[in-house]
Amino acid sequence: MRIDGNSVIVTGGAGGLGAATVRRLHAAGAHVVVADVADERSAALVAELGKRACHVHTDASSTDDVLAAIATAQQMGPLRAVVTGHAGPAVGGRLVGRDGSPLELDGFRTTLESYLTSTYNVMRLTAAAMAASEPEGDSGRGVIITTASIAAFEGQIGQLAYTAAKGGVAAMTLVAARDLAVRAIRVLTIAPGTFYTPAFGMSEEDATARFGAAIPYPPRMGRPAEYARLVESMIDNDYLNGETVRLDAALRFAPK
Repeated sequence: MRIDGNSVIVTGGAGGLGAATVRRLHAAGAHVVVADVADERSAALVAELGKRACHVHTDASSTDDVLAAIATAQQMGPLRAVVTGHAGPAVGGRLVGRDGSPLELDGFRTTLESYLTSTYNVMRLTAAAMAASEPEGDSGRGVIITTASIAAFEGQIGQLAYTAAKGGVAAMTLVAARDLAVRAIRVLTIAPGTFYTPAFGMSEEDATARFGAAIPYPPRMGRPAEYARLVESMIDNDYLNGETVRLDAALRFAPK
């Protein structure tokens, strides 16, 4: 799928993985919508990039917000790629705590809403918009790239809600690809391992020293630019579809 001249939406586009993706696709010639609730960070990123970048305040769980981001993207050029890089709150804790109480239900629902339901919302709305467009030769109408986590496959103790949400994102990938094949729309998922972002609140060296010991090779945390590079490759490779790709330097989470 051609990137240059087409439009792209990145939810969570002002965050660590999202901002790196915005920069990478913008450098490749895309018109990029930074779809994020972080207005100040989004505005700063758009100011940095200049032309072919804009911000739309977007809560990924809001139908109206996502439709507004889609409308803005379509004004800039054909919408050909969507990346769901947004994060959100997640409840942590064992299913039964030390005091014998069960893990809260509301927190579980909030976690699913943040990571799974919102991803589904973005997928369904952007797929419908792409389906109404004209295909671009053999590349079809577009590609949707979602973000899971390696926790989807081996979540650690205390990650039950997050694992359920990210496992759901990974599980949707092949089915969505099959659903949308008739519309010439591809669906892919990235499952990152431990990536360094500003959310850690410490230097990359300190974060790697604390969290990187279990990573086989390279023995360091992932960098957002590496996630963004994979996004670009996924958009470019028309034969890649229905797959969840682990990006984790061969890391496998231990129970805790």
